[in-house]
Amino acid sequence: EPLKECNINECLVNNGGCSHICRDLIIGYECDCPAGFELLDRRTCGDIDECQNPGICSQICINLKGGYKCECSRGYQMDLATGVCKAVGKEPSLIFTNRRDIRKIGLERKEYIQLVEQLRNSIALDADIAEQKLYWADFSQKAIFSASVDTRDKVGTHIRILNNVHSPAGIAVDWVYKNIYWSDSTAKTISVASLDGTKRKVLFLSELREPASIAVDPISGFMYWSDWGEPAKIEKAGMNGFDRQQLVTTEIQWPNGIALDLVKSRLYWLDSKLHMLSSVDLNGQDRRIVLKSHMFLPHPLALTIFEDRVYWIDGENEAVYGANKFTGTDLVTLVNNLNDAQDIIVYHELVQPSGRNWCEENMANGGCSYLCLPAPQINEHSPKYTCACPAGYFLQEDGMRCTGFNTSGTTSEVTAAGRTSAAWIILPAILLMMAAAAGYFMWRNWQHKNMKSMNFDNPVYLKTTEEDLTIDIGRHSGSVGHTYPAISVV
Repeated sequence: EPLKECNINECLVNNGGCSHICRDLIIGYECDCPAGFELLDRRTCGDIDECQNPGICSQICINLKGGYKCECSRGYQMDLATGVCKAVGKEPSLIFTNRRDIRKIGLERKEYIQLVEQLRNSIALDADIAEQKLYWADFSQKAIFSASVDTRDKVGTHIRILNNVHSPAGIAVDWVYKNIYWSDSTAKTISVASLDGTKRKVLFLSELREPASIAVDPISGFMYWSDWGEPAKIEKAGMNGFDRQQLVTTEIQWPNGIALDLVKSRLYWLDSKLHMLSSVDLNGQDRRIVLKSHMFLPHPLALTIFEDRVYWIDGENEAVYGANKFTGTDLVTLVNNLNDAQDIIVYHELVQPSGRNWCEENMANGGCSYLCLPAPQINEHSPKYTCACPAGYFLQEDGMRCTGFNTSGTTSEVTAAGRTSAAWIILPAILLMMAAAAGYFMWRNWQHKNMKSMNFDNPVYLKTTEEDLTIDIGRHSGSVGHTYPAISVV
């Protein structure tokens, strides 16, 4: 440096050109910024958005000029000592499948009880918390069952709601629209059904290898699932079967379990081969590794999120673990010596925030004659829901009623109750001239009008059933915005 710059304080003139702090040096000077700001170039300071770091606040982060502010979502209170947002209300608990039964452990008092017993091979698990009901899939019985959580000191009995579920790998309950979604690793499908099991539909049956865990967000109308086939991936789509997209496709091998953090708008997953717990935002960006451990993640199977904690089951260690969902630290063991546990959920009313059921807003079932499914909320013009029809049926111009041809060659209309009423096509004149044939067709007409259900040959499940209906989705004609192409499932 030239000697003429020695002993000269450049900061005395126009603050050295610095926007905030000018620091004089023996030779020359440098610009600096106060806390909460950073240099955008060598002279100008700009505000640091601390909220870009998901773990900076427990829940809500509000960026301020030169700082930030943390707040809690509705239903939570901030612990002033730790800054963690804690749920208000009843004690949260973990519920998990244990092969032959379903058990619950309180996260505060650690009370450990059995909820459902005498099961054969319980795999996937979820709940409708507002209705106090559990739903699980049984691999051996190829069915999905439900039971009340409120056992009142009596181990709950269970009800079969769906049959012909070949290899259920994951289930997810839509607590707003009252549907249940599941993945089938043998049929290589993802399906949806009403919670009473009377209406069902295959949503996806292509480009699936080994579909596994599944999660839904009925508020936004999106669903998510993992697929550990080749190539492994995590995907996202509308809960009505549209707008399918891939979220994670790289550095992923065996994504067994996924879970949504609806408060922080992130998706977490376990990779059993990489021994890793990771997360991304709901657009597949801002990927982060939370924990990598051969000791605590030798073969993780399922996970769930609540408050600032993540909980998971590990099949090899036969244990339930918990850790900080941002850092993977503060790792604890909650349960040991499990018997082939497969799935786990947190049970608390705040896990499933209340939402608006648009299918019941103006008319029952949205006016749909079969299924009414939430549509993905891509923008403010997105339709709130779409109607769906059984296989072989199509939506009429009103976008709600279904019409098609049944196996007897007659035209039928699906009613809101899910039954069909047939109107015979006019018979050729030559048949009308034959008295015996006329009497035969009159008898057939009377019989068909009194049918309670119809048999459909379902190629997905390779058997004929009364409830396995593969259906097409159409858009409600009164909605505006995102246009869906017509699809046909065969």
